[in-house]
Amino acid sequence: MIKKVFCAVFVIFFAKSALFAQDGAPRQSGDRWVDSVFQGLTLEEKIGQLFMIPVYSNGNEQHFRVVQNYIERYGVGGLIFMQGSPAKQLALTNRFQGQSGVPLLMGMDLEWGMGMRLDSTRSFPKQITLGAIDNDTLIYEMGMEIARQMKTLGVHVNFAPVVDINSNPRNPVIGFRSFGEDKKQVTRKGIAYMKGLQDGGVLACAKHFPGHGDTDMDSHYTLPTIHTDRLQLDTSALYPFEKLITAGVACALVAHLNIPSLEDPEKPLPSSLSPSVIKKLLRKDMGFEGLVFSDALNMKSVSGRYAAGETERLAFMAGNDMLLFPQNLPLAFKLIRKTVKGNKDHKAALDSSVRRILTAKYKVGLHRPQKLHTDNLYHKLFRKQSDRLIQQLYEAAQTVVKNEEEAIPVTALDGKTFASLTIGDHAEEFKKMLDKYAFFTHYQKRKDSNESFLLQRLKQYDRVVVGVLGLSNDPKQHYNVSKRDIAFLEQLQQITGVIVVVFGNPYSLRGFEGIKNLVCAYQQNQDTERITPQIIFGGLPATGKLPVSVSQNLPAGSGLETTVGSRLSYSIPEASGMDSRTLQRLDVIAREAIATGATPGCQVLVARDGKIVFEKGYGYYTYDSIQPVTDQTVYDVASITKVAATLQAIMFLKERGEIDLDKKVSYYLPELKGTNKEHMTLRDILTHQAGLWPYLPFWKNTLDDTIHSPLFYSYQPQGDFRFQVATGLYATNSIRDSIWHWVVDSKMRKKERRKPYNYKYSDMGFYILHRLAEALLNQPMEVFLQQNFYEPLGATTLGYVPLCKYSLDRIAPTEDDRYFRNSMVYGHVHDQGAAMTGGIAGHAGLFSNANDLAKLMQMHLQDGTYGDARFYEAGTIEEFTRQQYHSNRRGAGWDKPLRGKWYGPTSEFCSSATYGHTGFTGTAVWSDPEFNLIFVFLSNRIHPDATNTKLIKSNIRTRMQDVVYKSIFNYEQFGD
Repeated sequence: MIKKVFCAVFVIFFAKSALFAQDGAPRQSGDRWVDSVFQGLTLEEKIGQLFMIPVYSNGNEQHFRVVQNYIERYGVGGLIFMQGSPAKQLALTNRFQGQSGVPLLMGMDLEWGMGMRLDSTRSFPKQITLGAIDNDTLIYEMGMEIARQMKTLGVHVNFAPVVDINSNPRNPVIGFRSFGEDKKQVTRKGIAYMKGLQDGGVLACAKHFPGHGDTDMDSHYTLPTIHTDRLQLDTSALYPFEKLITAGVACALVAHLNIPSLEDPEKPLPSSLSPSVIKKLLRKDMGFEGLVFSDALNMKSVSGRYAAGETERLAFMAGNDMLLFPQNLPLAFKLIRKTVKGNKDHKAALDSSVRRILTAKYKVGLHRPQKLHTDNLYHKLFRKQSDRLIQQLYEAAQTVVKNEEEAIPVTALDGKTFASLTIGDHAEEFKKMLDKYAFFTHYQKRKDSNESFLLQRLKQYDRVVVGVLGLSNDPKQHYNVSKRDIAFLEQLQQITGVIVVVFGNPYSLRGFEGIKNLVCAYQQNQDTERITPQIIFGGLPATGKLPVSVSQNLPAGSGLETTVGSRLSYSIPEASGMDSRTLQRLDVIAREAIATGATPGCQVLVARDGKIVFEKGYGYYTYDSIQPVTDQTVYDVASITKVAATLQAIMFLKERGEIDLDKKVSYYLPELKGTNKEHMTLRDILTHQAGLWPYLPFWKNTLDDTIHSPLFYSYQPQGDFRFQVATGLYATNSIRDSIWHWVVDSKMRKKERRKPYNYKYSDMGFYILHRLAEALLNQPMEVFLQQNFYEPLGATTLGYVPLCKYSLDRIAPTEDDRYFRNSMVYGHVHDQGAAMTGGIAGHAGLFSNANDLAKLMQMHLQDGTYGDARFYEAGTIEEFTRQQYHSNRRGAGWDKPLRGKWYGPTSEFCSSATYGHTGFTGTAVWSDPEFNLIFVFLSNRIHPDATNTKLIKSNIRTRMQDVVYKSIFNYEQFGD
């Protein structure tokens, strides 16, 4: 009968007739649709509408047939989906909707999003975390996004938000599910979440009416008693519900609670079964006209108190419109039918509930046919904007609870030593992110750790960052906080600087009151493990406030705001106006490069607006595919040394008035007077138009035929032979003087008389600039750079002679050299001239990973500032990065785009302000000030053969740059 009636209704509403307006919308109101369906229902069909039964999409066919039987036999009004997967749930939704006469109202309990119930989905922060956020607009946006995902799966009701005020810290079931202890804050955030859901087309359900916060018992297992009197209820627990009702919340869910102040003391009933609570308080006194759900009727708090079916009958008689999780649907159906038959009041109550149920179905569009499609389901469900919103929520929640030593954010890095200590779990993401900001040594404290030994090891560091992990939400277990661990931390902070991050429930902070520098992360996951180090080092600000009172010393609202120190932060492309899907094409180009033998592996990094939004390692160190490239792999960056090392010293000297770019180099290096290099200016050297010979193989001067001359080399580090050229090969200390003489005596390019030299790239000039820099700095350039640039930047991998800092397995090898060093070049600089002087030169010798080069480039984009430090005066960098001569594209030291040529070093889309450099080993680094963009590409394309030019011929680096710009253009055009 139901199917026939409902099909007739669809014919009326969806036939192409005068009932439709020009836009196809039905002219009839929701009331007319509700009346039409209602009039076609029998008494039994009306009773069926009361039930919302559970479905587990990870269940078996037997379970699904039981559900199908209840739909067909009893005409249930709705389904509540529980654990499973999106695709299976969508398929079941189509199946069951097709079997139901009246469309089913689909519900889910998604307080923190799909991840609460479905596999392979993401979770939003829990409500206790949201309670720390000041910006309620983010919570509204969360509601909108959860609603969008729900509608994609055909779900109409979210049993959220929880608007219980968590006034009892020992509450075992509400705790982390509450926005906090302040009624106004709970209300504001509850309304924001509710409006987001309902503006997104999903019915919100305020719970757990009339307030489950003030108890230390769990209603899943027993019936909690709320001892609050009526006045207190009115002014506290009921306040959020009252305001949400006024704001238009569609549904309310009634909890299983014993509330003596609301009950007849002679006949007390659980609130979910109480007419006093539902019919009088909720409906009459508070004026709620929406849909009322009972809490799950299979919960022990009520199911163990009444005979089978009786709980459901009492719930109906109390005024609930829909009965969740009936224990025994057939018996409950029978008892309710018996109760309604012959009783005018109960029949009227049934009719009212059914009308409210049908009205809710109309509101969510169930008066229209709904056929869901699995095409691109996961793409439709999970947008990158959703990931960004999750990040924003966690970022906004992180709370610096105590900062007595003003240790957060960490400012100066130079001369400081850092260690991390994790307690309770490994926290790999936490440690990886700490490593991006400074050089860390990592320790873990286990239950069997020797604490005295740990203290002795940790006291040698200036700052120890501690992650307390593996915590629980159970107050009875003290949130899994160990008193022994706290005592250890208090002892540790007496001997060194300590910052403690607690990845757990804010109530667990009670044990950490003695800690001087304390951060509450609220939850432990990849997001919080990545965000908290960024706050500690000033990549992100801290703005969160405690949503609950931990103690008298740490009341609700505690939280210290910290500032951003202009260091790079780490996010996703959409956070900087870039399209992730477009950037995925970088994977394709990288795989092509590796598959065609252009390089065995590479690192690619993209940063925009001060955020690293793409950082990835591809392939392996070598073609034997043994050791994979990671973001920690260190590469020989070759000629990037010119700008990342020598040029930094030259800019430093220039702005201090030590040099004038238009003066002759011989003014600063008198030994060049009387040579063919006497009249060249520094600016001409920097722009490669000084006439210097492009390249001279000085290494050939040190061989006797093909044998290493004993005048220059030893196979053992002995006497004056201290410059390590390669494994088992050492050059004499005097070789630097020899090379300098060869540079001074080197030939010049020919040119027409009285005409200036044109542009011709040369290494020779940076031999000269290296010499000049050390003469004026009065110290080795590598020492100067380390002290004044690399250490303050936190660029821990950037520098010369990497084997002094890292094991060989961190460094990608380069050429299998069979003509000079007769060995695999591994851990040593590839460039022969730099190798001969122990790996330190002005034109080559630097090693780095992409992340640390990005720090240097970001400092340049920020006009010389980074991490609260100023490295250059304003304007210095612009002076060197601008084009110096009309006929020469180069900046002073920096390379620039080559316009109008297909073979230029940069993308055709980059701005004319772009500057950077490439390296012989297969490296590139570019900054574009107009787009606030950094691109870094590192590879060892010369492994095992330096004659390999496939990377260049295939335009791998410039094609990748093209993709980076297109990701900006696509985002601007299409958004998400």
